[in-house]
Amino acid sequence: MPSNLTLMEKIRLSPSRVNDFSNCPQLYKYRVIDQIPEEISLDAERGKLVHSILESLFDAHSSERTLPHALSLVADKWRKQVESQPGLHVLVSEEKEWFDRVSSLLATYFTLEEPATFDATARELHLELDFTEGVYLHGYVDRLDIAPTGEVRIVDYKTGKSPRSGWEEKALFQLRIYALIYWKNTGVLPRLLQLIYLGDAQLVKSQPTELDLLKTERKLHEIAEEIADAITSGVWKAKKSRLCDWCSFKPICPAHKI
Repeated sequence: MPSNLTLMEKIRLSPSRVNDFSNCPQLYKYRVIDQIPEEISLDAERGKLVHSILESLFDAHSSERTLPHALSLVADKWRKQVESQPGLHVLVSEEKEWFDRVSSLLATYFTLEEPATFDATARELHLELDFTEGVYLHGYVDRLDIAPTGEVRIVDYKTGKSPRSGWEEKALFQLRIYALIYWKNTGVLPRLLQLIYLGDAQLVKSQPTELDLLKTERKLHEIAEEIADAITSGVWKAKKSRLCDWCSFKPICPAHKI
């Protein structure tokens, strides 16, 4: 299949696309190069719903940032999501069970943070950087908080469970990319990176150093070069793993052909 991307164009890298290529270059090809439509993922749609509610939570006065208020947003947010995604409603056979799960995730959030005690400086903040002449780096931060004293905290919500022991660094790499972009653009080194896992009520935190972000920068250069090489050669390696069971492209992937 002809490539939809050439080296005459900038490679657009985001944390999710970096993760795709690192997990499986063939997955990256299907999503970015071939742009093959994917099946609707209910886990992803549930995450989108919870994210939209937590984003809107900070529109309310601090005294109203409560669980009852968050729950009051669920039905309307879901209606709008269904309207924008034809076929989604049909996939949710038990709407009460769906709402119960979303409500449980929101309840868990309030055990991990007290949103009435602080204001979010930015939500769904688009960070971008011309990383190199041929690479554009960008991403959307769930929440960025700046304390009155100037310290910056970058926060990402996850509706799944926290990574098992030893895998925290891979999970934090996404936030280090955001931190790198923010640092390059502002000269300010974020004080804290925080992943909020609503699936099992866990927080994963990291205080990045300049050395951490320089290592992240070098890793991104390596990944960008590997992508450029794959575009030139047309060779995209398929990596088999447990993640294949959740991949929409498994039926057409060469790694799974009999």
